[in-house]
Amino acid sequence: MPLYEHVLIARQDLSSAQAEGLIEHFGTVLADNGGKLVDHEYWGVKTMAYKINKNRKGHYAYLRSDAPSEAVQEMERLMRLHDDVMRTLTIKVEEHKELPSVQMQKRDERTERRERR
Repeated sequence: MPLYEHVLIARQDLSSAQAEGLIEHFGTVLADNGGKLVDHEYWGVKTMAYKINKNRKGHYAYLRSDAPSEAVQEMERLMRLHDDVMRTLTIKVEEHKELPSVQMQKRDERTERRERR
């Protein structure tokens, strides 16, 4: 099955438990349609570059899935309809990296940074 990565931004006035509940909800949507949620990360509340629906901050979540395209389309449709989800991004990837994402790594552990002059 194809591999996908999803990022979603939820409203800032949700609690972190409710934001985690959104991740579980969309994972069950994938499972009900023949896919599976491989891994997920909750990145926390972050400041956005510009306001979205009068919100300056949002709960960010990152999901990795292994699902058929029909399951992903259904999940995206439900994300667009959900009142708490402000933005979503889905990309198809060739393989999932096993390391934590760059957002979850500590600044000292990032080896790909170039030195300051």
